[in-house]
Parts: sequence; C-alpha cells; structure tokens
Amino acid sequence: MFTPKYPTPDTAPPAEMSLVRPLTGLVHPPACDCHHTPTTPASAPVPAPAGRPSVQLTPGVLVVAAAGGTALVLVVGTVLVSMLLAVAITAASVAICAVVLRSLLNNQHNR
Repeated sequence: MFTPKYPTPDTAPPAEMSLVRPLTGLVHPPACDCHHTPTTPASAPVPAPAGRPSVQLTPGVLVVAAAGGTALVLVVGTVLVSMLLAVAITAASVAICAVVLRSLLNNQHNR
C-alpha cells in the first residue's frame, strides 16, 4: 500500500529513427541551393572589468537619503492614522445609530 508505483518507461523511438531531426546550429543544410552569403558568427561580448565600481556615499547623499526616509515614514504614518481614525468614527456612528434604533423599537413595544 505504501510502496511507490513507478510509471512504465517511455517507449519512444530513439532520436535517429524519429521523423523530425533536431537543429544542430545551422539554419540551412551544408549543401543548400539557395544563394546567400554566409554570415560570420557574432563576436564574443566584451567581459566586464574585474572590479565592480563601488558606490560612494557622500555626506550630501546620506542627508538626502535620511530626509527622504523620514518624509516617507511621516507620510505613511499620517495615512495609516487617518485610516484608523476613519474606522473609529464609523464604528462610533454605527454604535450610536444602533442605540437610537433600539430605543425607538423598545418604545414602540412598550406602548
């Protein structure tokens, strides 16, 4: 019950007998009759320099980064606090409406 059941191996014919031959890098066969000029392969890309350029942080860049981070934190904090305040005001108004409706319904049942 707990032993794995393996599927049967593929019975596909080997690559020599298949109808579709894989490409070997040549677009045309070596003895093609089309009249085109042979293209030379593209040259190898130039390797990057051995040492990566380091990022230099100047005092001005650090001040700008700190000011930007502070501004971002203040903006996000303001948005979150305003959303929380909106939820609190909505909850309070719903609670007040529930109390008013309950008192109105209780007054009708008592009469």
